[in-house]
Amino acid sequence: MKVLMIYANSFGYTPAVKSLPDFPDITEAKTFRDVQVVCVQVEEKDPERMKPLETKLVKLIKWAAKKNETRRILLHSFAHLSESKAPPEISKELFDRVETRLRNSDFEVEQTPYGYFLDLHLDAPGKSSARIFKSLD
Repeated sequence: MKVLMIYANSFGYTPAVKSLPDFPDITEAKTFRDVQVVCVQVEEKDPERMKPLETKLVKLIKWAAKKNETRRILLHSFAHLSESKAPPEISKELFDRVETRLRNSDFEVEQTPYGYFLDLHLDAPGKSSARIFKSLD
């Protein structure tokens, strides 16, 4: 599993191209302020060890959010962090479980539309904790 986290003063998206036909149709654009954006790619080898990876991911997100003094999390599927990809349904299930776990810890959590290429708008500060990459094994 690969994770790229970007703390953003402002992060916005507009659905541009639907790439996975089995997921819901979404056209609404959204903008978030003071948000920890968490870009995740679940790799082909990950489903067999999903539970420990899920726990590592939740801990990493909580740590980054604390470093950046935010309680807002935006989960984003980013299938370009590795050449290896798990099936989309597996990734989406992980996102849903992580969202639930973070909400149960009093975080505000949303997900970008799954199965879409998005037009993105990003305003991120130039501080070291604003950009974090991690390979979870």
